[in-house]
Amino acid sequence: MAKKEEKTFTNLLIIGVVLLVLVASANAYMLSSLSDNLGGSRGKGLIYSKDISKIDLSSIKSTGQSLAVLFPLDKIKTQQDAISLLIPTGTPEYGDALGVSFDDPVGSLDKLSRQIYPQIKAELKSNPELWKRYINLATKPVGISCEFCCGVGPIGISSNGELRCGCSHNPAVQAISMWLIKNTDYSDAEIVREVMMWKSLWFPKNMIELGTKLSGGDVDLNSLPGMVGGC
Repeated sequence: MAKKEEKTFTNLLIIGVVLLVLVASANAYMLSSLSDNLGGSRGKGLIYSKDISKIDLSSIKSTGQSLAVLFPLDKIKTQQDAISLLIPTGTPEYGDALGVSFDDPVGSLDKLSRQIYPQIKAELKSNPELWKRYINLATKPVGISCEFCCGVGPIGISSNGELRCGCSHNPAVQAISMWLIKNTDYSDAEIVREVMMWKSLWFPKNMIELGTKLSGGDVDLNSLPGMVGGC
């Protein structure tokens, strides 16, 4: 009897794992289709043509405020505009060095959270000046967090730099922030903008809804995947 119950449990576990993989794949496919059909790459010119290098983030209190300050949301008139502006495609200029691409959201998420995060965190902690910059930036409510899957809000780390949530999205956005601090001359505002694009890729429903509402438009949430990649 015990063996039969153990076999049943094992079968259910296997089915559960398969279902999780299928859901993640479906979300990634849906997001890819949205980008292809609605022109996700068209927004890049608008995004990078806006000079944000001197923006002061000290007054920002939410992810929504970060979007409003860092992206030309006035260009959004429809949900298609929001997707075109906020859902990135292709490879960012730092993508080759990191081994990540907007076109592979699930694979990039896994690499950032499992491989890059522990390595870059150790490197940054060995440099007090860079570590202090990271803490000062990531503990501000600017949206460097996994807030849409774990409910931690716009701040994903504690005051000493430890994760407030252990899901894969949180170390991934922290890894992007730390890597850009260490390896580029990006300003804090430019780093947050990159994080916002990755968050839009992983939480399209939430970020598109936020961007569209801030612009005064409407959004059809049924057409967007809720989360790409598992927690």
